Amino acid sequence: MNKQKLLANLALLTAALVWGFAFVQQEQAAKYVGSFTVNALRSIVAVVALFPLIVFTSKKSKRPILEKTKEDRKLLFKAGTMCGVLLCISANLQQFGISLYPESAATSARSGFITALYVVLVPICGLLFKRKVSPVVFVSVIVATLGLYLLCGSKGMSGIYLGDVVVLCCALCFSFQILCVDYFIDRVDGIKLSAIQFLVCGILSLVLMFIFERPSIENILLSAKFILYLGVVSSGVGYTLQIIGQKYSDNPTVASIIMSLESVFAAIGGWLFMHKSLSFVEILGCIIMFSAIILAQLPNKSKAK
Repeated sequence: MNKQKLLANLALLTAALVWGFAFVQQEQAAKYVGSFTVNALRSIVAVVALFPLIVFTSKKSKRPILEKTKEDRKLLFKAGTMCGVLLCISANLQQFGISLYPESAATSARSGFITALYVVLVPICGLLFKRKVSPVVFVSVIVATLGLYLLCGSKGMSGIYLGDVVVLCCALCFSFQILCVDYFIDRVDGIKLSAIQFLVCGILSLVLMFIFERPSIENILLSAKFILYLGVVSSGVGYTLQIIGQKYSDNPTVASIIMSLESVFAAIGGWLFMHKSLSFVEILGCIIMFSAIILAQLPNKSKAK
């Protein structure tokens, strides 16, 4: 492996690390403010964090910050709005699910691994849009279901938290959001698309925040350091590292597998910072689920030929 590929993989690994540890920050933020408040503030911070990157890449490529033609601008804002609405639904379901876990639960680990099931769900949801699905994906769904049972249902109904169910719904919604991004990503600028979808998510969450939550300034200040991490590090830095890593890594399968380590880092973060560990059966469930995630990302032989 040459130096460029090694640095690219390290960038992707770092992105997975900051995304995994973001689950701990979400768990901490949930103690002070509601789901809509978290996502409103983190999304606005993410837009601010991404704007310098947009300016830098625009100057480097000698392109205007905003598209020249009316058609290109319309397409960009259409893509950002559609992706942003889906991101708003997905992110708020995730944050709401995290807030529903009891104090004793390994929240970061469980929510991290359940959210990562979008990797398996994306190709399945793609069937609705007449996309071909490899037989390996169907096997990975069975394996993931077994892992999910060991993680959440091995103790019967008492072992299944409402948070598990809501986060699983979030994984399904993220699958459609990813498909939406995938549809537009070759038609518009990726960084601008990300910034606009964060902006849309932030505005919608802000409206919902004022309707349903209305948090106090004191609680917002108490959660500020967690929200700053989510906005600047998880969204801004993480997204930038993903772009750099995927640009210089010539193997998309390896790249996606490295980024899926996010779920593993979520469990490690919960153990390190929240002092919450999983039982042997729950760890086994995580290993099986992670195996399903990797299996779903492996290229099938017919495509390779």
